[in-house]
Amino acid sequence: MPNFADPQFLFLLLLLPLLSWRYWKRHQRLGGAIRYSNLDLLKNLPKPSNYFPKHLFFGLRLLALASIIIALARPQSGHTEEEVTTEGIDIVLSLDISSSMLAEDFKPRNRVEAAKLVAEQFISGRRNDRIGMVVFSARSFTQCPLTLDYGVLINFLKKVEVGMIKEDGTAIGLGIANAVDRLRNSKAKSKVIILLTDGRNNAGEIDPLTGARVAQAFNVRIYTIGVGTRGEALYPVQDPFFGKRYVRMPVDIDEEMLTQIADLTDGQYFRATDRQSLEKIFSEIDKLEKTKIEVKQFTRYRELFAGWLAAAIGLIFVEIVLSNTKFRKIP
Repeated sequence: MPNFADPQFLFLLLLLPLLSWRYWKRHQRLGGAIRYSNLDLLKNLPKPSNYFPKHLFFGLRLLALASIIIALARPQSGHTEEEVTTEGIDIVLSLDISSSMLAEDFKPRNRVEAAKLVAEQFISGRRNDRIGMVVFSARSFTQCPLTLDYGVLINFLKKVEVGMIKEDGTAIGLGIANAVDRLRNSKAKSKVIILLTDGRNNAGEIDPLTGARVAQAFNVRIYTIGVGTRGEALYPVQDPFFGKRYVRMPVDIDEEMLTQIADLTDGQYFRATDRQSLEKIFSEIDKLEKTKIEVKQFTRYRELFAGWLAAAIGLIFVEIVLSNTKFRKIP
């Protein structure tokens, strides 16, 4: 339904019934100049070739006036649009891919596969946030820079596997430092690292707490997640004689250090003992780090008065043409 920029002009439409009434009354009062006692004989007379209802011109003028009034009211059609302003969050996932992540205390297969599945759910649930990913074992590298293309990020995530880095070990400090390097030039309102590991720092040139202090200097918050069941877990090992077999090894997570990292950066430490608890942790982080979205609604209008004005001009033109041709009055 059209809107009107100047709807007050529509009140002029009330004049149309008044004009019609006055026109009708005027023609009611007008009678023939010559009186006949009986007009029956006139009914059989042939009508002239230019006969047309005598009220045609009044009707055309009335329609033209109505079109002009509507044009003055400026009819508009519009559609509502939304302008979304976001205060985006930049997030870097830092994943441990050391050989211990192959422990099969997490379903469906092992720790690294469970972490990938849960991280994919987390990524898919975010909106308007740039997310990147680094991986680490004895060294660290960027698997995917910060991006809004979650499809590309998830494809890179699916390619993550233990053994991507030849040197084995757990360089937590390097995992933090590399993630901070991804975020140090970020202009985002909030910068976050989600660090997931199952062990202790035993490789790399950077101490984890030093990495945490660097993160603190760049206003980067770190959420740390220790993954692994309590007690012992089954680890696959390659036997030269019997092939793949499993051994039980103690789960050794440096929870004290992971807690210190989180505390230094105003983050939080979580312990995941199975896939379900890991899902809950990512869900909790998702709630803690929400993008602020401001939505402004506005309407774009298209002016329609030109069509009504053209209709009025057309009606007036038709009247002029007809009154000077087919229905021209002969003096």
